[in-house]
Amino acid sequence: MHPRISKSKDKRFDSFKTWSGGLERQLSNLRGIRNQETEQESVAQPCAEPEPNTPVNIPVDRFFDALEGPELDKLRASEESILPEDKTWPFLLRYPISSFGIILGVSSQAIMWKALATSASTKFLHISMDVNLVLWWISVVLMVIVTFAYALKIIFYFEAVRREYYHPIRVNFFFAPWIALLFLALGLPPSVYQNLPHALWYVLMTPFLCLELKIYGQWMSGGQRRLSKVANPSNHLSVVGNFVGSLLGASMGLKEGPIFFFAVGLAHYTVLFVTLYQRLPTNETLPKELHPVFFLFVAAPSVASMAWANIQGSFDFGARIAYFIALFLYFSLAVRINFFRGFRFSLAWWAYTFPMTGAAIATIKYSIMVNTVVTKCLVVILCTLSTFTVTGLLVTTIIHAFVQRDLFPNDISIAISERKPKTHRRWYHHRRTGSTDIDQFLKYADSAEAKDIEAALSGSVELISTSAPKEVSQD
Repeated sequence: MHPRISKSKDKRFDSFKTWSGGLERQLSNLRGIRNQETEQESVAQPCAEPEPNTPVNIPVDRFFDALEGPELDKLRASEESILPEDKTWPFLLRYPISSFGIILGVSSQAIMWKALATSASTKFLHISMDVNLVLWWISVVLMVIVTFAYALKIIFYFEAVRREYYHPIRVNFFFAPWIALLFLALGLPPSVYQNLPHALWYVLMTPFLCLELKIYGQWMSGGQRRLSKVANPSNHLSVVGNFVGSLLGASMGLKEGPIFFFAVGLAHYTVLFVTLYQRLPTNETLPKELHPVFFLFVAAPSVASMAWANIQGSFDFGARIAYFIALFLYFSLAVRINFFRGFRFSLAWWAYTFPMTGAAIATIKYSIMVNTVVTKCLVVILCTLSTFTVTGLLVTTIIHAFVQRDLFPNDISIAISERKPKTHRRWYHHRRTGSTDIDQFLKYADSAEAKDIEAALSGSVELISTSAPKEVSQD
């Protein structure tokens, strides 16, 4: 039988399906697939306890108990995955919300090239607006593709989406689609950008307000979702949207709304920055594969400097303070070359992109006020680095997605059980492995520790046997 048909029939995926399970059965009947094949597949599959079909909100404690690692994406040794680990899952189950990071990188490039083409300080580069237009349309196409794929995941595997939303780290990436829409609005050609209706800004910022009321409230109220417990560089995504929204709103001529979101973002960025900077003992050290997300430190102050400049009408001292903070963080990370080498490619690499681009755009805005040779050289250097980084990552992503097909591995973080596995089930599972346990026992029997224990027991037996006759003779 074709492996794709076999995968679609695997009953272990049914607990993550919505109405698609019934639809697949109807399509199977229309194709004339016999029920006998279904029975053979069910017999061939290993026994697994089915998960209840009724959705249950997994408490955050369960994620911390079942998963480990700074991103909570690795299953603990004492846990069992409710999905098969020995085979590749359906594509939609492996498709994460973090895929929207690709759009953040490409759409921010459209904004950067728009700034290069329209800023007075970069006229010497003679950049055409056509570059901005091409990048903007590429961003739109990517947005449609990524959104369509994730919409299919919502339709067919809503349980997986729900688990991502309740995941204490993954929930931050639900800001990414809305940030991408703000980037697309900012990257529009000037002729269209100037005529955007104010209602569009309120529509785009409403999801931010709803998500922030949930996330920030959990940070403040304590419990397992308190900030000191879930602090991670990906939390910057929940903050940077405030500054991007303020930037767009101020550019459209709004006043109170942009100031409101700027104030909210500034307050929570300060707390987040201190928490991440000191790395409390409760936080784990990021593995090398996640080192690129450190560049998210640069994103918020870069965008905040431009947002405040638009609110005030000039790149004043407040905007410059935020810009210099971003520039220092950028350089402090850039000089640590070995810190970002020696690990395989993953979607986490896209964390390089829009923070680098944001710093480049902020430098362009700064060069308008401080138009010197140094600032012009800095603009060229940062824009070149950003462009080559995004281009290289886009090509690498395409290769891993369509040639090597290893861009989306099994997403273990959504496959945890709703309750901790029972102990006797784990012993039964070990008994089934058989030969492994026997080998471990034989190795232990031959070890020095086992011989010492055996000698001690033998000595105790001899002592008891020699003392017993003496007691009898005294009587």
